[in-house]
Amino acid sequence: MTADSNDRKSPWELYYGPNLGYIEEMYEQYLRNPDDVDPAVRESFEKWGPPPSVSAGSNVNVFPPLKVTTDGSNSIKTVDPAYLKKIVDAGKLVRNIRTFGHLAADNDPLGLTPAPDTRLIEPATFKLTDADLEGIPASLIWEEAPESISNGKQAIQHLRDVYTKSFGFEFAHIHEQDERLWLRRQAEIGMASKPMTAKERIALLQRLIDVEQFETFLHRSFVGQKRFSIEGTDSLVPMLDEVVREVAHDGARHILMGMAHRGRLNVLTHVLGKPYAAIFSEFHHSPNKDQDLFPSEGAIGINIGYTGDVKYHLGAHRSVKEGETVETRITLANNPSHLEYVNPIVEGFTRAAQDDRSKPGYPVANFGSAAAIIIHGDAAFAGEGIVAETLNFKKLAGYENGGTIHIIANNRLGFTTESKDSRSTYYASDLAKGYEIPIVHVSADDPEACIAAVRMACEYRQKFGKDFLIDMIGYRRHGHNETDDPETTQPLLYQKLRKHPVASVIYAERLKEKGFVTEEQVQALRREGLAKLQAALDEVKENDKAYKQPKADEVGSKRRKKDTVTGVPLKKLAQINEALLQWPEGFKVYDKLDRILKRRANTLNEGGKVDWGQAEALAFATILSDGTPIRLSGQDSERATFAFRNIVLHDVENNKTFSPMHTLPQAKASFAVHNSPLAEASVLGFEYGYNVFSPETLVIWEAQYGDFANCAQVIIDQFVTAGRVKWQEKSGLVMLLPHGYEGNGPEHSSAKLERFLLLAAEDNLTIVNMTSASQYFHLLRRQASILGTDEARPLIVMAPKSLIRNPSVASDPAELSDGSFKLVLEQPGLGKKADKVERLIFCTGKMAIDLEAALELKDGQAADAWDWLHIVRVEQLYPFPKTDVEQIIARYPNVKEVLWVQEEPQNMGAWNYVEPRIRARVKAGTTVRYIGRPKRSSPASGFHYIHTIEQQRIVSVALNRSKQN
Repeated sequence: MTADSNDRKSPWELYYGPNLGYIEEMYEQYLRNPDDVDPAVRESFEKWGPPPSVSAGSNVNVFPPLKVTTDGSNSIKTVDPAYLKKIVDAGKLVRNIRTFGHLAADNDPLGLTPAPDTRLIEPATFKLTDADLEGIPASLIWEEAPESISNGKQAIQHLRDVYTKSFGFEFAHIHEQDERLWLRRQAEIGMASKPMTAKERIALLQRLIDVEQFETFLHRSFVGQKRFSIEGTDSLVPMLDEVVREVAHDGARHILMGMAHRGRLNVLTHVLGKPYAAIFSEFHHSPNKDQDLFPSEGAIGINIGYTGDVKYHLGAHRSVKEGETVETRITLANNPSHLEYVNPIVEGFTRAAQDDRSKPGYPVANFGSAAAIIIHGDAAFAGEGIVAETLNFKKLAGYENGGTIHIIANNRLGFTTESKDSRSTYYASDLAKGYEIPIVHVSADDPEACIAAVRMACEYRQKFGKDFLIDMIGYRRHGHNETDDPETTQPLLYQKLRKHPVASVIYAERLKEKGFVTEEQVQALRREGLAKLQAALDEVKENDKAYKQPKADEVGSKRRKKDTVTGVPLKKLAQINEALLQWPEGFKVYDKLDRILKRRANTLNEGGKVDWGQAEALAFATILSDGTPIRLSGQDSERATFAFRNIVLHDVENNKTFSPMHTLPQAKASFAVHNSPLAEASVLGFEYGYNVFSPETLVIWEAQYGDFANCAQVIIDQFVTAGRVKWQEKSGLVMLLPHGYEGNGPEHSSAKLERFLLLAAEDNLTIVNMTSASQYFHLLRRQASILGTDEARPLIVMAPKSLIRNPSVASDPAELSDGSFKLVLEQPGLGKKADKVERLIFCTGKMAIDLEAALELKDGQAADAWDWLHIVRVEQLYPFPKTDVEQIIARYPNVKEVLWVQEEPQNMGAWNYVEPRIRARVKAGTTVRYIGRPKRSSPASGFHYIHTIEQQRIVSVALNRSKQN
């Protein structure tokens, strides 16, 4: 180069825009092969070096410096390796900031978290100096750096601000590339581009003041009463406000929410719109307000409506307008003290709100029409297994809902247990990583960050239709409840907490510093809020004399006693049966199954018999023809555990599936059947929620084995059996629980019939144990007929196992076309000579079939030698058929003894339930005895030969005239 040429300006400065882009393309081509470009252009590159980068601006050189050769010339082909290493190390630093920056995020309001090891996000770890970073173009380490950021130092500083200040982002566990990139862009550029307006900030401050004053007003006005204050996680209310606005704007017409008791009253009044006066009235008229000092939240409280529940377990509904005509309904689910068990209920609500069940086939889900929000506790999120079960619904076809917004109201304590003792994970939210749910950690004392996180969550849900979790880190200002002294277990924490200002004060100071509000405006907001609270309390006190305390036994009307006609004409049954046996052209069913199903073609003819599986299929089909949708789920429900249903068929050549229920010409509603995940509590909870939200749907949950209901006991105890009297929730849910002693050991014998009978009261359930296919047919149709009415109750079915294929259970077709479900059945061929009957046996379920087999009936008739005996099958145990039992006993004046015969141990099964009911209906002097297995701690023997001996003994004693138990 001559001195003259060095003084001249680079020709690249004359290019800009598309022309500069063209020069850059030529230069890239030149780097690959100099001979591929025009000699004049090649000469310019050799003389002037590379052109500037378009993206970085005309003054930034995105290419590494040239290494000086021994002859003093610049070689474009020789790059300084040390410089390349610095670029690579800077790239690693960027990746670490994105991945581990959350560890250093400033989102702990009390500073309780130990100082993290941040070496992975420090430039010094990679031996990078400020000068090194300044010499690296930003675009080399951050592809989407904005124009205002030109070098690596600026890029690193910006990314550290994004990932280590207000937000702790965890996105690295998201496998989908487009999702991960979108989340990263939102964090690095998107959130900063959407600052809150002055009007939004003032409204946010007002909301925080309302939240705070509501709690302090309750504390002063109702001293010593528990409310499970929100204080310490105050930002939850404006967060929920924002979720409601966002998802309603996106088209959701139902917003379904679930949360535990902490902060629930504040959410009820401010998000659900429950009037202050209504909540104050519950406190003011509490019958035990002066004695309610127990530390447990569920021990004592006010009862409102029916037998009721404490105030901080209750749900509510609210409708909000979007525009002129469209309305969004918000529902907060009722929730017991079993904290996270409301989660699957809410998921069931949401899917039910999304499903269109009006047409045949599977329901069509519109995920945008409803949204779920679940507020978790930090200790419960990590500690309760139901959380993982429910998160598993995220991508499952029968259970997904297009994305749930999860918020952990993280107060760093579980009752009195600190985080280090309640979980093994670093964060309370870590469980969600296994389900690829994005996580944002924010401080509850930074309400603007909380709102920004909500907006990101709602946008992600809208775009990708998946769950999102916000871990809002706060604290608990009082003890577990307001009567609890927290300093006995966390003295240092609460000494520090006394000096910590509340969120509204912190935010007000921030807004005053920025000039958005004045102190006078803040005080005016406080005065206005306090005046509303005082006016509501004054109203309650003024109306004190007119208030009437609800009665504890106010359980609503009982079911009407009437027979429901459930028979279907044989002609219609035959048409439906024929349609159920039609496969699509070319669809090849497994040969063995094809033969089994095709046997059903002639069972409705004279002399035919309808077995259990066919009776169920005909019941389903006729219910669909009546316009009632059906939803059936369980771990093997498509085929059924005992392979009797096969309602979804598989093509043996391509595994395509087909269900004749979906092409049934007579069907007027949807039919959904899903093989559920291997979880009982969450699936039963989901189905209960689905049914409560859509009471017109016949919803059936089928346990793989009846004893698996053990794993769903909380849902059964808290929701299925008690939801009606606690919260006026009406459900017609059906539970199919395979039950029966076939020598398969303790785990697969008993569905714990005794538990359901123990829980039966106030006309809350229907419990049956049937012995014929026609009874099952009529039972399902009876249940479908009462759905959506006040007659509906959960139906508990002790479903058969071996009886499914037992010829004695199959029914004559006429039994399906005529009649209805019978509460009791009398053994055919017995009891015809009333004056000769001396022993009357009552039994239920499979035991009746075992007794019948021992009678060795001929043409359905017993030998004359059995004149002394009559057997009655109690098909419905609850409500107990007392009228039928009384009438049968009265028919036999010479009965000396009445026996209850069962296969379960004496302390299990129905004996303890039926014994007083039978004894109350026999004549004085009549012996009432139990025949069955002795009392045991385990329901059945694990040895088949012992089972057989025991069963034979029960039958022998029951049928031997001379034997006494």
